[in-house]
Amino acid sequence: MVDTSAVGSATSSGYMPSVTAADSTKATKDATLNYESFLKLLVAQMKNQDPTEPMDATQQMAQLATFSQVEQTIKTNKNLESMLQRTSLQEANSVIGRTVVSNDGATSGVVKEVTLYNDGIVATLDSGKKLVIGPGVTVK
Repeated sequence: MVDTSAVGSATSSGYMPSVTAADSTKATKDATLNYESFLKLLVAQMKNQDPTEPMDATQQMAQLATFSQVEQTIKTNKNLESMLQRTSLQEANSVIGRTVVSNDGATSGVVKEVTLYNDGIVATLDSGKKLVIGPGVTVK
């Protein structure tokens, strides 16, 4: 099933981007919350430790290493998201003006417009019909 929160739309005249994708924003927000929560816990732990028995240096280094890993993971996820979005846009753009045929052969036509959703690409054909571009669809 195709999600209705569009990432963008491409037509034969060019790409028209939307501002953001809902899932992408939610994932980034969740990651930021996890990152901020981890940071708050670390600061609270340091503030509330007993000065006569401070935290073991080994434990502190392990926590700092974990903090660094969390930060790197968030950055990596943002880069992957961006890369996946660009790849999807390139895929969508590559079918404009080409003939597509559905898996069962019942729907075919020249692609006039493509709408990119979070979970797939929907082509609008010259006949006005819509076709989900996915497994089994032939692009000529």
